[in-house]
Amino acid sequence: MSFKVDTMEKNMAKLTIEVDAAEVEKAIQKAYTKQKGRLSVPGFRKGKVPRQLVEKMYGVEIFYEDAVNEMIPAAYSDAADECGLEIVSRPKIDVVQIESGKNFIFTAEVAVKPEVTLGEYKGIEVPKNDVEVTDEEVQEEVDKAREQNSRMITVEDRPVQDGDVTKIDFEGFVDGEAFEGGKGTDYPLTIGSHTFIDTFEEQLIGKNIGEETEVNVTFPEEYQAEELKGKPATFKVTVKEIKYKELPELDDDFVQDVSEFNTVDEYKADIKAKILERKENQAKAEKEDAVIEKIIEGASMEIPEAMIEFQVQNMIEDFARRLQQQGLGIEQYMQYTGLTADKLKEDMKPQAVKRIQSRLVLEAVAKAENIEVTEDDINKEIDEMAKSYMMEADKLREYMGDAEKENMKSDIAVKKAADFVASEAKEV
Repeated sequence: MSFKVDTMEKNMAKLTIEVDAAEVEKAIQKAYTKQKGRLSVPGFRKGKVPRQLVEKMYGVEIFYEDAVNEMIPAAYSDAADECGLEIVSRPKIDVVQIESGKNFIFTAEVAVKPEVTLGEYKGIEVPKNDVEVTDEEVQEEVDKAREQNSRMITVEDRPVQDGDVTKIDFEGFVDGEAFEGGKGTDYPLTIGSHTFIDTFEEQLIGKNIGEETEVNVTFPEEYQAEELKGKPATFKVTVKEIKYKELPELDDDFVQDVSEFNTVDEYKADIKAKILERKENQAKAEKEDAVIEKIIEGASMEIPEAMIEFQVQNMIEDFARRLQQQGLGIEQYMQYTGLTADKLKEDMKPQAVKRIQSRLVLEAVAKAENIEVTEDDINKEIDEMAKSYMMEADKLREYMGDAEKENMKSDIAVKKAADFVASEAKEV
C-alpha cells in the first residue's frame, strides 16, 4: 500500500491510496469464495463453479464490489495512521481504478483539524454569580420528601376538594354528538393538576361520589384534533372515588425514618449544604461556559463542514443510544415529534459547532500553557470510570488500548485547560 496527500482548501485533504495488484488478486479470490455458494451455473452444483468459468460467463467485474469493500477499510486505516494528518471526519471515498491484474486506486477526502489562533484567554471578565440558599428552597426539598412519604386516604363523607385525587367516568359531546376519544372509565384525575382542558377540573369541586354532573368547556384553538379546535363541549361526568394525600408531620421521628439524621435541624442543615453544593457546581459550570464563549469570540479558526457533519452524526448516534436505553427507537421518536432526519441534523448543528469550537480553543490553551497530564491523572480518571461502570479499575485498565488512553489523556488536558481559564477569569 502506498499513498500521497494533496492539501485542499478549508482544511480539507485528499489521500490517494494505491493497493498492490497482488492484494487485489487476494481480495477478488476472497470475493469469489464468498459468492460462489450463491452462483448457479448449469452442470455445476452451487459452490462448485470454477472461478474462471464464472468470470468467463459474467465477467470478473462481478467480484469487484466485494473486493473493493474488502480492501478499502484496511488500506484507508493504514494511510490515515501514516499520513501525519489529524483527521476529524469520516472519509469521502471515490474509486479511481479497480481492475484485475492492476493496482487498486481510490481517494479519500477528509477534514483536517484546523489551526487555532488564540486571542486573549487569561483574565477574561465574566459576571459575578453569587450563590445563596433560601429557607424557601430548603422547605421545598423538605416538602418533596414529605410528598414522597405521603399516603392516600379514601374519602366517603365529603365532596371533591381542590387537590383531591379522583377516579371518574366521563363522555364528551360536541353539538350533541359524542366525539372520538372523548370517553373514559375509571380515569384518575388530580383536581388542580390542569391536565384536562379549560375549567374541567374546577367544575368537579363540590361534587359527591356517584353524582353525575355536566361540565361545560371550550377546546383551545391550538388543540391537536382539528375537528375540536375552539369548539364548546359538554362532558357527562360521574365521580366514582375521592382520595387525598396525607403528608407526614415534619418532626424528629419523620427525619429518623427518611434520613441518617436525628433532628429536624440536622436534616435541614444537610439539605441546605446539598443545595449549596449543587448551586456552586452550576455556577462554576456557567462561569466556565461564559469564559470559553469569550475565548471563542477572540479566537480565529476555519472549521471544515465535514468536521461539523461528523460531530452532528456522533451526537445523533449518542442521542439514539440514550433513547434506546429508554426503550424508544429514534425512528419512533421522530414520528412522535414530527421531526425529519434533516431537521434533527439542522437542530443539532449549532450545538455541534459550539462543541467543536470549545474543544479546539481549550486544546490550544493546553498547548500554549504546556498543560501536562500525569499517570496519576489517568489513573484517577480510570478509577472514576470504573465506579460509574461498577467494575474493577484494574479490569478496565486491561480492556483499554493505547488509542483509548490517548483519547482519555486528551480529554483530561481539555478539562485542565477549562479549569485554568476559569481560575484566571475575573468576576465583575
